[in-house]
Amino acid sequence: MRKWLFLGCLGLLAGAARAQAPVAASHLDVAAHQQSVLKFQADLNAEFRNPQESPLSAAERQAFTGLPFYPTDYRYYVEATLVRDSTSQPFAMPTSTARRPLYRKYGELRFVLDGQPQHLSVYQPLELLKRPGFEDYLMVPFTDSSNGHGSYGGGRYLDLRLPPVGARVMQLDFNRAYNPFCAYSSAYSCPVPPAENRLTVAIPAGVRSSH
Repeated sequence: MRKWLFLGCLGLLAGAARAQAPVAASHLDVAAHQQSVLKFQADLNAEFRNPQESPLSAAERQAFTGLPFYPTDYRYYVEATLVRDSTSQPFAMPTSTARRPLYRKYGELRFVLDGQPQHLSVYQPLELLKRPGFEDYLMVPFTDSSNGHGSYGGGRYLDLRLPPVGARVMQLDFNRAYNPFCAYSSAYSCPVPPAENRLTVAIPAGVRSSH
């Protein structure tokens, strides 16, 4: 695996291998979904053990036994309607440092959780478009009501890939939500989830806070 680098800055996000995972063409059944989440968790734990990829110090890696995950919950694996945004302009994404990388809003994902309509914006990091293997990478940084109450207070990320031309539905799996490297070390510069990506419900799925 490789973690991706924001062009020589300290902006590292765990996720290249997760971003390179194939996009499911259709909604998985319960058993297949369970297996896909278990693989995601195993891959993420392996990344944290790898000194070439991990945000942990040597001492922390030695004591590392695995990330804390919420129990896999099929309710947080949803189909979302994609509304593309063909008029968006590049903007400087705020981060946990003074760095401001350029992103573009690709569109909006609309879905239902706990009977409530929700929406999240999905973004393209423009610098990654120039890197082989990341031309179709999409990122969903978000916050929810669990932040600071079970999950990392600064919000979490989801990795996606560009859907096929004309596709109007994407699979959104919050069981794959992971923490920015800033949750583990102040040495990193991480995108801050925009205000428009604040969900009104708690998402007890994905990686939990270790604090």
